[in-house]
Amino acid sequence: MKFEALCQSGLGSSFMVQMNIQNILNEENVKKDITVEHSDVGSATPDQADYFFLDPTLETSAAGLPKDRVIVLNSLVDPEELKNKVNAVLDKEGIAHD
Repeated sequence: MKFEALCQSGLGSSFMVQMNIQNILNEENVKKDITVEHSDVGSATPDQADYFFLDPTLETSAAGLPKDRVIVLNSLVDPEELKNKVNAVLDKEGIAHD
């Protein structure tokens, strides 16, 4: 499985979200191999990842991605929101976590 964090340029905030997702997966003791990467929203394609995490201002730019696989983060710096949304994806996929 692959998660992709997206931002406008693919450098700053997406990299921060990528690191935060990786930390959550470690804290939640996820045993399944989940790759987490980051990219710019303009080059993201539906086959690039299973789930895409992005800021609400980028929803229009991500219109070509499947809506059921786009996870909108209202705040890129709220650790609880990100944890809840990552855990919701894990639950949806039946992936064990703490």
